[in-house]
Amino acid sequence: MRITKLLSVVSAAAVLLSGSVLATAAADYTAPVKDSVQVEKINFNNPDFIRGMDVSSVISLEQAGVTFRNENGEEQDLFKILADNGVNYIRVRVWNNPYDANGNGYGGGNNDLAKAKEIGRRAAENGMKLLVDFHYSDFWADPAKQKAPKQWANLTTAQKVSKVYDYTLNSLKEIKSSGANIGMVQIGNETTSGIAGAYSDADKAKLFRAGADAVRAFDSDVLVALHFTNPEKTATMKWFADYLYNNKVDYDVFATSYYPYWHGSLTNLTDVFNYVADTYGKYTMVAETSYAYTLEDTDGHGNTVSYWNNNTGDNLLWDFSVQGQADEVRAVMNAVNNVHNAKGLGMFYWEGAWITVGDVTGKSGGAYTEQYNKNKALWEQYGCGWASSYSADYDPDDAGLYFGGSAVDNQAFFDAQGKALASLHVFKTVTTGTTGESVLSGDANGSGKVDVNDVTEIQRFLADMTTLTDTRRFAADVTRDGKITVADVTAVQAYLAEYTVQYVINQQY
Repeated sequence: MRITKLLSVVSAAAVLLSGSVLATAAADYTAPVKDSVQVEKINFNNPDFIRGMDVSSVISLEQAGVTFRNENGEEQDLFKILADNGVNYIRVRVWNNPYDANGNGYGGGNNDLAKAKEIGRRAAENGMKLLVDFHYSDFWADPAKQKAPKQWANLTTAQKVSKVYDYTLNSLKEIKSSGANIGMVQIGNETTSGIAGAYSDADKAKLFRAGADAVRAFDSDVLVALHFTNPEKTATMKWFADYLYNNKVDYDVFATSYYPYWHGSLTNLTDVFNYVADTYGKYTMVAETSYAYTLEDTDGHGNTVSYWNNNTGDNLLWDFSVQGQADEVRAVMNAVNNVHNAKGLGMFYWEGAWITVGDVTGKSGGAYTEQYNKNKALWEQYGCGWASSYSADYDPDDAGLYFGGSAVDNQAFFDAQGKALASLHVFKTVTTGTTGESVLSGDANGSGKVDVNDVTEIQRFLADMTTLTDTRRFAADVTRDGKITVADVTAVQAYLAEYTVQYVINQQY
């Protein structure tokens, strides 16, 4: 009886597949993966879309004794963990001289050229490119602070132009000599207000051009990025794009920070980028973003996002959870991917491994104080907090007053013991999508069983009479060759006829 029914199905299939609407094979697809953190697939318009991360503090953390572990709890090099989870680009900040006269580090990772070389080497060893983020400062450069390095403090603009060119070119040569694969260079960090102590529009343009010229001299294939912030100020961002064009600044990538706590909607971000892409043909990129997976603190130093700070707002569309963290990353990637003409280049997550050097969770009284004091000593010795007390030498009005530990330990992709969170998967699963359910091989129509209706569904798909989601394609592709063909129909028919088949059918993936 069963064989007879199958022969009838085969005969019907022969008629259907002999028609003029026969499709020889479906397009290749990427199967969704089963995961505890759900991520909707993005069909990236740019095949080289950057899924990057800034981990500038990592060396100082390791010097303080921090180790990292994969999700199975196995200790591994951070860069391998990141690469295995789909991160394809690393960003590193570079400060000219983040030390006082006695050699004490200002903190924030003490990110000098030597650390950039090591980070670049380790990134390359794990197949990741490097974005070199020159601050042209001895410590943090941001919209509120663009202080010149100590050695440049009394120079004229013309002298700074020469310094920026030489410093950029020579530093890139050194970083490359370490084995780094440099793909992009940032000329300044969040340069909305200035760069290297220059604040006039004319002087800023001169320094931008000098940095870009140095990158071109180093390697004409390396991308030049300029980095601003506050994309919620739409008119200002468009003004910057116009300003760069009018001042003949040579660059490839218009980048901005995007933190949903401060920077408006993702729709507005895409609109700003579309203006730059449509008007000037430039690539666009989010150079920094992050999101908290918890509102708890783990190191005793207050966090940027906490129960009392930056935890509410119209643009905080995601839970403060592991799933919410992945959701934010996916949403930012999607906003960049939506930029016209495949000019959305990618996204970097800021300091996704800046965890505590000593967990204070659950401690109180004397035990809390003891752990906090140990952490404080490590922040001072290795510069693994956002700033050390020694930073007062260079930044007495901010870092010198409010120095301490990590303000983003609750925004990392690792818990307080250095174990990878499931949200880290988003850098890979965003290319495939995820499913919370196992996929039953052969169940093309999603009924939960394999029967003759699945044969018909595959036949209809091949005849362009229906469409299948990637999950259903994965189920229909029982031959596992990455496409749907007549061979898959035949295999399911043979299975139903109880013939021996070489493929895995009616089993969960």
